[in-house]
Amino acid sequence: MAGGLAVMGDLEANLKVADAMMFGSSELLEAVGGMWEPIFRWALDRHANGTVPDGFILLGFSDNPRLEMTLFMAVSVFYTVTLVGNTTIILLSHLDPHLHTPMYFFLTHLSILDLCFTTSCIPQMLVNFWSSDKTISYLGCAVQLYIFLGLGASECVLLLVMAFDRYVAVCRPLHYAVIMHPPLCHKLAFLVWASGVFGTLVQSPTTMKLSFCHHHQVDDFVCEVPALIRLACGDTHVNELQISVIGAIFLLGPLLLILVSYGRITQAVLAIQSQNGRIKAFHTCSSHLAVVFLFYCSVTAVYIQPRSHFSQKGGKFLTLFYTVVTPTLNPLIYTLRNKDMKRAFRRLLGKDRMSSEE
Repeated sequence: MAGGLAVMGDLEANLKVADAMMFGSSELLEAVGGMWEPIFRWALDRHANGTVPDGFILLGFSDNPRLEMTLFMAVSVFYTVTLVGNTTIILLSHLDPHLHTPMYFFLTHLSILDLCFTTSCIPQMLVNFWSSDKTISYLGCAVQLYIFLGLGASECVLLLVMAFDRYVAVCRPLHYAVIMHPPLCHKLAFLVWASGVFGTLVQSPTTMKLSFCHHHQVDDFVCEVPALIRLACGDTHVNELQISVIGAIFLLGPLLLILVSYGRITQAVLAIQSQNGRIKAFHTCSSHLAVVFLFYCSVTAVYIQPRSHFSQKGGKFLTLFYTVVTPTLNPLIYTLRNKDMKRAFRRLLGKDRMSSEE
């Protein structure tokens, strides 16, 4: 229950920031607070001095209103499924003692990340699809960029941590409880969130300092780094190099280590004599591997070369995929293909029925 309350707290904080985007600077500083306050105070000072634009226009698919209405309905459904699915995973993982394992501990963090990640961008996206006003304030864009980039970097590291957990479970099953002890799991979780803070503090400030073209039209649904780099009229070689380095650290690096871990897992699975044992080991890892494939393929195509022809033409569709579709598929993959989750859900329903009869 404490985990559920924490998630609600994260959602309320995100909604508070979203509301502050539409009001004054004092409300925004109060919403972000803490370690973010100096950064946004700097942005407010630049805005007051007239060195930054008042806002941006998120074009999206504004040239196709019919498609926007279709996307509005589709994204609304996906977002609802994301909220329900991830909240269910979090509640089940905390309420059912059988799920108090490292795998579901990290799965809970993945669900929290997906909830915060989607809430940081999808409400703004839905407003743009529905309304003819596509503008977002400079400060609102900065807040969205910091949150969006930080949570994205955290998810990259979290998927690597989850791959390590699966490697230990399959390749070192007799030592699993000793290696993946609770203190190590909490340290890895701290590393996940700290890496997101590091990633966004390195990339976001330099992106917002760019000299943007006067039309201020962002050819995307959200304020993300590749789209803002394409909007810049000055020299962006340093920013492109920086995002390539950050992409190598948070995308290619973890992806390479994940592939190495699954190479070892494959060797261990093939060495299992029992066919049932091989099938069980495969199902243990297949859900995580599917999530890795969906997330990394779309994000890598956008972030490694932000000014590439493919990134410019297909960037909006890929952004739509990894901000809307992937967070929706994650809970479906982990629940529909996971017997432990199904059993936990049945046990929870069974308890509800017993209590209602009493």
